[in-house]
Amino acid sequence: MEKIEAIDRIAFELGPITVYWYGLIIGTGLFLGWLLATRESRKLGLDKDIFADLLLWAIPISILSARLYYVVFKWEYYIDNPSKTFAIWEGGIAIHGALIGAVITAIVFAKKRGVSFWKLADIAAPSLILGQAIGRWGNFMNQEAHGGEVTRSFLEGLFLPDFIINQMYIEGTYYHPTFLYESLWNIAGFVILIFTRKLPLRRGEVFLSYIIWYSIGRFFIEGLRTDSLMLTESLRIAQVMSLSLIIGAAVMIVFRRKFGKTNNSYAGG
Repeated sequence: MEKIEAIDRIAFELGPITVYWYGLIIGTGLFLGWLLATRESRKLGLDKDIFADLLLWAIPISILSARLYYVVFKWEYYIDNPSKTFAIWEGGIAIHGALIGAVITAIVFAKKRGVSFWKLADIAAPSLILGQAIGRWGNFMNQEAHGGEVTRSFLEGLFLPDFIINQMYIEGTYYHPTFLYESLWNIAGFVILIFTRKLPLRRGEVFLSYIIWYSIGRFFIEGLRTDSLMLTESLRIAQVMSLSLIIGAAVMIVFRRKFGKTNNSYAGG
């Protein structure tokens, strides 16, 4: 059997600076998401720089909260390896932690700028899920966020290109490409969210639809993974969070409609 080598995690080096594929891919997702949100915000009459200003705060806070979320639930490892605590280029950031940081930042930012948080959130929703779809390929480069053991014939049966199949060969075993499952689910969600903008939804419901769509996919895909953060021996944190978010978002949609908390449409003033 021909030896299969993993793709180098390093994209390139500039003197003492090492650029990893993980960071490069996540950065690409952020950039494309910003472009998309900026274009939409202009159409809706917002300041053309509003998302650039928001991201100046949201990016570092979200990265920090994503890492802290991950570290807290992997505390037994990091207490013995403190030098690894901020080594995010090796992977190990949690999207739920990033979302918590981003939402809190956006709420404070919106209040200070005198704009509706829900309007910003609706505009950002497709950008968020597109960024997540792209970002999962950073996990691919790091050979992480994969599922349980499978055979090469199983992966070939999915009609995957060889570069994906070979990267799923880790220490003598092939694994489920759960990064790919989630990326494809998120791409589908991106298309759906773009379409929902044309529906008579009320303000906030594009963002809440994003929460529901992403969480449904994450709940099932998480069940296939082998590197889940665990709440107990049998409870996966991401699945608990996903169920909580699905229920919470659905209840919020009903509550806001029933009690008149959302009278403006997506494109309304």
